[in-house]
Amino acid sequence: MNSWFPKLPAQGWARIKRTASKVGLASLLLLLPGCAKVQPWQRGALIDYSMRPDRDQVEASLSEHMWFSREAASGGRAVGGGGCGCN
Repeated sequence: MNSWFPKLPAQGWARIKRTASKVGLASLLLLLPGCAKVQPWQRGALIDYSMRPDRDQVEASLSEHMWFSREAASGGRAVGGGGCGCN
């Protein structure tokens, strides 16, 4: 049987599985604190106008133009063109 997996003894695979489970557990423990329950009295800060990414329309349009001018595959959202910036 031709396989791209290396032929390791059973102890080798056990060590790989143990290491993978440790890495998975560590990743889970690092990502878990990102899930937070926001209390009702804290939600006022999240809906503040300064928290909106599109609060400055001029800055948002310039930033979007620069981003999509550099992306050769996109070409922009509402502007035609190939992404070269010569719309």
